[in-house]
Amino acid sequence: MGQKHENRHDIDQLEDEWRDATLTANTKVMDSLLAPDYMGITASGTLQSRDETMQGLSSGRLHFSLLDLSDRKVRFYGITAVVTSLANIQATTPDGRIAGNYRYTHVYVRDAQGDWKIVSFEASRVREPGPRKQNEFHSAK
Repeated sequence: MGQKHENRHDIDQLEDEWRDATLTANTKVMDSLLAPDYMGITASGTLQSRDETMQGLSSGRLHFSLLDLSDRKVRFYGITAVVTSLANIQATTPDGRIAGNYRYTHVYVRDAQGDWKIVSFEASRVREPGPRKQNEFHSAK
């Protein structure tokens, strides 16, 4: 039980570090969090390698002014941890402002040195209640 509690504390701390690094564009901290083979999937469905993620952070093209996290759930599977959270964001991009709620998943793996590293990230926009739009997913008959 103690090891699981310690692991949960470690992951919670790393999630806080990831949030702060994202808000402040801290590439040194982000560099320490991402695994060499990290792969992310943005809310728009774009794949991002570790290098692309780091370049995006350092360029300032995507700037977060708000990144509030809630509803964090952490599950462990051996040397793997899966984190899901709700993120309320406000950010500016070259295409304009974005704001809203997003669900995201981080997958951490403990490396050979015993450090937790983010190997995968995926984000999805939370659909607001109301009528569905014609172009949303639906089952074909």
